[in-house]
Amino acid sequence: MKSKILALSKNEEFKSLLKQKKISNKYVTIYFGNLNNKDNRKINISFVTKKKIGNAVKRNKIKRRLRNIINEAARKISLKFNYSYLVIAKSTMLNNDYKIIKETLFQDLGKIK
Repeated sequence: MKSKILALSKNEEFKSLLKQKKISNKYVTIYFGNLNNKDNRKINISFVTKKKIGNAVKRNKIKRRLRNIINEAARKISLKFNYSYLVIAKSTMLNNDYKIIKETLFQDLGKIK
């Protein structure tokens, strides 16, 4: 069963999240915080990959991996549904093993309180 994930849509939402808390590791940087006018039954999360990482195929591969990890995290870890998340991928994510990335992200998502 897929969890209910919504993407951030407005420029103001991105800007306000960038001013709030963040957690960073060698694969991603996660910005998170409360946003006004948000549905608390769904996760607001967006994935960003910069053009510097590679062509569209590589960037979409990273986004697919991240979406898959977040779906698993929503089932296994208690993600905060009242927070909105912005996940910015780094270029190191492309060449590393999926399991290692998943474990690292699970640890960081568990730290968010």
